[in-house]
Amino acid sequence: MAKALAAKSAARGPKQAASSAESTSDRSPMVRHEAVRDRFVVSKARFEAVMQAAKQSGLLTEKSGRIGGRVSPALVRQAKRQTGIQTDTDLIEFALATVALEDNFADVFQKSRGKVDPELKLGF
Repeated sequence: MAKALAAKSAARGPKQAASSAESTSDRSPMVRHEAVRDRFVVSKARFEAVMQAAKQSGLLTEKSGRIGGRVSPALVRQAKRQTGIQTDTDLIEFALATVALEDNFADVFQKSRGKVDPELKLGF
């Protein structure tokens, strides 16, 4: 078992090293651009904006963590299809950054319901 894990790690080594050495600006080949009906593909601009915001928030400073888990291959294929992201690493990083940067606008907006003074003149 240990030999199999070591073999897998060795086989993945150069690919992961190249992936972790990429900067946010080098990610353009990772995102496909498609004009397909009934399919949402994350634009390069959105991908770049999310990753830049995550970088500026200090969420991408250290890449020493490792994540693992069993997921449905169909889920991964569909997520890649929906986003246009081609690599598993970029898909996971984008998904986690999107969740980490969520601003909960809908919840905050709903909680503010009825809090505006009814006497406030809005100009219309």
